[in-house]
Amino acid sequence: MLEAYREHVAERAAQNIPPKPLNAEQTAALVELLKAPPAGEEAVLLELLATRVPPGVDEAAYVKAGFLSAIARGETACPLIDRAEAVRLLGAMHGGYNIETLVDLLEDAELGELAATELKHTLLMFEAFHDVDELAKNGNANARAVLESWAEGEWFTSRDAVAESIKVVVFKVTGETNTDDLSPAPDAWSRPDIPLHALAMYKMARDGLSPDEPGKVGPMQQIEAIQAKGLPVAFVGDVVGTGSSRKSATNSVLWFFGDDIPGVPNKKGGGICIGGKVAPIFYNTMEDAGALVFEAPVDDLAMGDVIDIRPYEGKILNENGDLLSEFELKSQVLLDEVRAGGRINLIIGRGLTTRAREALGLPESDLFRKPEQP
Repeated sequence: MLEAYREHVAERAAQNIPPKPLNAEQTAALVELLKAPPAGEEAVLLELLATRVPPGVDEAAYVKAGFLSAIARGETACPLIDRAEAVRLLGAMHGGYNIETLVDLLEDAELGELAATELKHTLLMFEAFHDVDELAKNGNANARAVLESWAEGEWFTSRDAVAESIKVVVFKVTGETNTDDLSPAPDAWSRPDIPLHALAMYKMARDGLSPDEPGKVGPMQQIEAIQAKGLPVAFVGDVVGTGSSRKSATNSVLWFFGDDIPGVPNKKGGGICIGGKVAPIFYNTMEDAGALVFEAPVDDLAMGDVIDIRPYEGKILNENGDLLSEFELKSQVLLDEVRAGGRINLIIGRGLTTRAREALGLPESDLFRKPEQP
């Protein structure tokens, strides 16, 4: 398995992209290697299990969760992963196949507190919420601690708030960018493979952009030159995201200009998008991904400029502190969405906090911003 995987890594590296996430078959082979690790490969195997298996309800996640659950329950042993580490790895899987084991372990004398720690930042609980609530009602202190954490919104407050001042470098695209520029229809076959598909972004020559291979590979050298400045990159355009709805368009932009998502291979979130005009559907997909996205005059922003964004003041300044542009967020709730890691996370998390407070007999939380009434 390792030899074939390393060949794949080398092939992808030649394209300057990471390897694909592990599939179920590869994960099953990885599990067998972890049970009897070849000498010298221990760190590699652990890294693959921790970072290269998709989270949630992917088939590979099922294999990973089953293996870690067996270790955590004491049903199998691994020389590289003890019971506590298995719980920590389960806790990083973002919900799905890990939930049942973590909830069950709340009653474990040795690991109950650690399982609670992992559940406190897990949002995708759904019906398993009732299991935690029932345990708490029956006197389980760990379950009670989880409910209290959810009620206080610690899943949210443990994340950094949007900074008052954000220093970034500009990647500016003039004219109109439609979703086909970002996620070309002829390359639709590669959309599930975000890093590979993103290579086609802006593959057609246009003012200010020079594709590495016109018609095939976009302006990777220009993107890398902007990234080399060592600052977060703001994606800026005159008109951004028109055309058909394509989540893949957002995925491409954020692959280059977003932030890594721990435990989620080959996908990024967050990022900053500024448009003179931002198409509503594109705005929504960026919002879902946790991007700070807003409309502002961009005439005075140029490729490679270093700017200072003041989200709460609605101002964009240059390095000397001179005003370049002013803006107003579509809703102040966007600041919470960015902090939560996206609109969906915020919706689910707020719901979890509300349910926990109701279960504990607490009043409605005032932690979150509310939409402004028209």
